[in-house]
Amino acid sequence: MKILVLVARRMLAVLDWPLLILLVVMALVGMATMHSAVGNTDWRFADQLRNFLIAFAVMWAVALMRPGLIMKSAPYFYVGGVALLLAVTLFGVTSKGATRWLDLGFGRIQPSEMMKIAVPLMLAWYFQRQASTRFRLRDFLLASALLLVPAGLIIEQPDLGTALLVLASGFCVIYFAGFPFKLLVPVVLVAAVSLGTLVSYEDQICQPDVDWVVLHDYQKYRVCVLLNPGSDPLGKGFHTIQSMIAVGSGGVYGKGYMQGTQTHLDFIPERTTDFIFAVFAEEFGLYGGVTLLFLYALIVLRGLTITVRAPTQFGRLLGGAMSMMMFVYVFVNIGMVTGVLPVVGVPLPFMSYGGTALMTLGIACGLLMSIGAHQPKTRSD
Repeated sequence: MKILVLVARRMLAVLDWPLLILLVVMALVGMATMHSAVGNTDWRFADQLRNFLIAFAVMWAVALMRPGLIMKSAPYFYVGGVALLLAVTLFGVTSKGATRWLDLGFGRIQPSEMMKIAVPLMLAWYFQRQASTRFRLRDFLLASALLLVPAGLIIEQPDLGTALLVLASGFCVIYFAGFPFKLLVPVVLVAAVSLGTLVSYEDQICQPDVDWVVLHDYQKYRVCVLLNPGSDPLGKGFHTIQSMIAVGSGGVYGKGYMQGTQTHLDFIPERTTDFIFAVFAEEFGLYGGVTLLFLYALIVLRGLTITVRAPTQFGRLLGGAMSMMMFVYVFVNIGMVTGVLPVVGVPLPFMSYGGTALMTLGIACGLLMSIGAHQPKTRSD
């Protein structure tokens, strides 16, 4: 009996209760919003509930793992993920113009999803193994190569949304490791000039016969529709226009739970996945939207609090990347729903329907809890 009590205490001890409480609150908000969004597809509500239970179980399992064991598995996880991405390139299943899945016979997997975790894991492992407090330029160049290889394979599928998240999480590790800020200034300047040129010469460069070279035609089209949604109100611009109408029609106080007209009259596209924030904002208004953002901010801040208390460089780099990954999820999703960013298919954390995204978030939160709960036994941990 004493053994069972000790095992139970150990299993509970790894849980970070402030973070867990925030995640439970987010899960309840997400399920309530899903109930309103599903309409006649009640099976999605039941599936999402199952997805949450699986994600929390995975989170707990990862939290029980020691950071030393996680670090040792990082290279294998990364190499396996890159190998699967190459397999997708050679033997992948194509659906709706994208080759993102690998058929294993008993089911399909999307290897790009695992790279959201594998890439920051690998980079944190790499910088930890250098055992240096001041890295040289070649260290950052090699780390950039480790990041760009899987990101390039994902962009080739094409899957710009997932590639963006992989790049963001990996870049956070490199930046937190001490990447010189002065080297970012030219990149920021180039981005600012490119954006200014895009806005100023929209009419000319958005013509059908203009090739953007670095982007596929559908990606170019999304950017051009973002600049002027009215150019294709019944096509690509329909998503952005309808979601902006829904968000705006919610006003300050919202229309009330289950009272969203844009939602229940089927005007909001993909209302259970990418555009679920439009459902929430229409029913709960500005106050509800600000409250939701506040909850997300608390989750990110709790993750960063765990990060700064981590006893190892590996823990600090990985924890920072996992926290900022959730921030990027929220920023990109709400940006595309409100018409600030192009539609790239990034889900809203703990709100959008989907088992894979919830699994990724569960692993990320489990890693944070593992970092916070375990003290390393040796320096290599």
